Amino acid sequence: MRAVVTRVISASVEIDGKEVSAIEKGFLVLLGVHKDDTEEDAKKTADKICGLRVFEDENGKMNINPKDAGAKLLIVSQFTLFADCKSRRPGFTEAARPEISNPLYELVVAECKARGFEVGTGVFGADMKVKSVNDGPVTIILDTRCGL
Repeated sequence: MRAVVTRVISASVEIDGKEVSAIEKGFLVLLGVHKDDTEEDAKKTADKICGLRVFEDENGKMNINPKDAGAKLLIVSQFTLFADCKSRRPGFTEAARPEISNPLYELVVAECKARGFEVGTGVFGADMKVKSVNDGPVTIILDTRCGL
């Protein structure tokens, strides 16, 4: 599982010109599911997202986790995170098929909610317009294949 986690001032998802989800301070998470990912990968990814200490403390150090910072999460499924770019036209054979990826995506969302987070989502498989105002910018890449 691969997640691109960006600390944001705000983020939103729009479909067909209509905003379907939006957050203020928090994380925009673009989440890709690999064809070999398991529920364990989803749980590890959610745990890491919810525990990343990248919000600033009173000394300006990135030392505060999202829960203590009052952050919200916007998690958007993105199969293109597993693009194979050996040629100029990317291939996506490493990305999980929807019957595997959607339940694992939903599990990450559920795990984050179970930890007390307000979680917005995109719509799985939809053509989405994702907007964000990055904070910092702070962007972290998590990958279960690389030990997170």
